Amino acid sequence: MEIYDCIIVGGGPAGLNAAIVLGRCRRKVLVFDTEQYRNRYSHGVHNYLTRDDILPQEFLQLCHKELEKYSVQRIRKKVVNAKKNEEDVFAVKDESGTVYYSKKLLIATGLSDTLPDIEGFREFYGKSVFHCPYCDGWEVRDKKIGVYARDKEGWELALALKCWSDNVSLYTDGKNKIKPFQKEYLDSNQIPIIATPILKLQGENGQLQKIIFKNGEERDCDALFFVNGYTQQCNIAEAFGCEVNKKGVIVTNRLQQTNIQGLYVAGDASKDMHFVVVAGAEGAKAGVTINKELQKEVYEKKLKEITV
Repeated sequence: MEIYDCIIVGGGPAGLNAAIVLGRCRRKVLVFDTEQYRNRYSHGVHNYLTRDDILPQEFLQLCHKELEKYSVQRIRKKVVNAKKNEEDVFAVKDESGTVYYSKKLLIATGLSDTLPDIEGFREFYGKSVFHCPYCDGWEVRDKKIGVYARDKEGWELALALKCWSDNVSLYTDGKNKIKPFQKEYLDSNQIPIIATPILKLQGENGQLQKIIFKNGEERDCDALFFVNGYTQQCNIAEAFGCEVNKKGVIVTNRLQQTNIQGLYVAGDASKDMHFVVVAGAEGAKAGVTINKELQKEVYEKKLKEITV
């Protein structure tokens, strides 16, 4: 059977950067890419030198072009199952039932934001509704900014956004879980808490303009950041028994290794610093680590053959 040096599940910045590193090491690499990227709705990539404001689609096109010269294979299919056999070889099955084999496995599928079930939320997501102030705060500086946090704590995000605008409000959508010390912080920084249940978001052409409440009232709002949690795009790492922290993030060491030998995780799926540049860096680290492990295994095998 054909065995790849490494199969990478996930074609975002982490997976592709790992593929570049391994391709340059002359490794046989296969990347599974469903193209369901977390930032596919974004108006631009930020905090990445030389790539500021580039559209995610344009960024990925550049990545794919670079992969070609290193003979990295990329399949636009979803992985539905993966397991490790007695020979420590990973068997990865795609949605059509085809099984592929590899010595190492890297999960770089990232996360998926949990969007509130509110009319208009998905329409404005990535255009004027965001989850990361470092990624999108600059673009809405000095505007009327809201923070949506119904079932999660949003007071810290509201305080952080004061860095970009003096006009920040916290919307709890019918809930009032603000603790006294949190309210003190918010009040002292002139951040109003609006607990009225929300009916819908209103605007046009992707630009949020108003928040409409169920009681008929409304408030002007130019941009809304939300705290509503996220989920893993796939559960392969968890199915292997990888450690998961309380935020639902896969635990890895500084080299992107999990507690399962030969299984690595990189990108948003492994850390809570959700930048493209950080995901790419984690992918690069994983690529180097995987190559070193493959080298070590070859050297040890040859040494064993000589001593025997």
